[in-house]
Amino acid sequence: MVARYLPSLRAFVRLRMGAELRAREESCDIVQSVAREVLQHADRFQYGGEAGFREWLFTTAHRKVVDHLVYLRAQKRNPVRETQLPSELADLVPTPSHSASQREQLAAVERAFERLTDEQREVVTCARLLGMSHAEIAERLGKSEVAVRKTLSRGMARLAALLVDEADPASDAPS
Repeated sequence: MVARYLPSLRAFVRLRMGAELRAREESCDIVQSVAREVLQHADRFQYGGEAGFREWLFTTAHRKVVDHLVYLRAQKRNPVRETQLPSELADLVPTPSHSASQREQLAAVERAFERLTDEQREVVTCARLLGMSHAEIAERLGKSEVAVRKTLSRGMARLAALLVDEADPASDAPS
C-alpha cells in the first residue's frame, strides 16, 4: 500500500516542506524516512480501510516534515559544518538540462501553492494529493461538501492563474 501512495506522498512532502526546509533538505530523504517509519511500525497500524491507512501515512509524513523544520530551526544543522562535494565527484553526478527545467517548474508550482489561502492549500492537498472524496474533506474540515467543492474549484483556478502569471513575466507589467 505504501508503494501505491508514493507519488502522492512525494508531492505532499514537497509542498508541505516550504521554501525554508526545501533549501536545506531533499524531499526524497523525508519521503524515504516516512516510508521506513511506516514499514517499521506496521504492527501499530489498526486497519481501518484504505482511508485509515492513507490518513496514517500522510499524518506520519506531516509530522516528519514538522520535525525536520523544528530541527533545522533549532540550528542543530550548522551550515558552516556542511561541505560541498569535491569537484571531481560533482562531475560524476549526471545533471541533464531537463532536470534543471523540471526543478524550475516544480519551484514555480511550490511558489504558487504557497500563495493559496490556508484553506485552499488544505482542500487541494486533501483532494489532489491524498485522493480524499469531497465528503471526507468536508467531514475532516467541518464544512459542507458544497463549500469544499467551491474551495477546491477556486483554489485550483487560482493555482492555474498564478502559474500562468509566473510563466509570463509580461503579465506583471501594468497594462
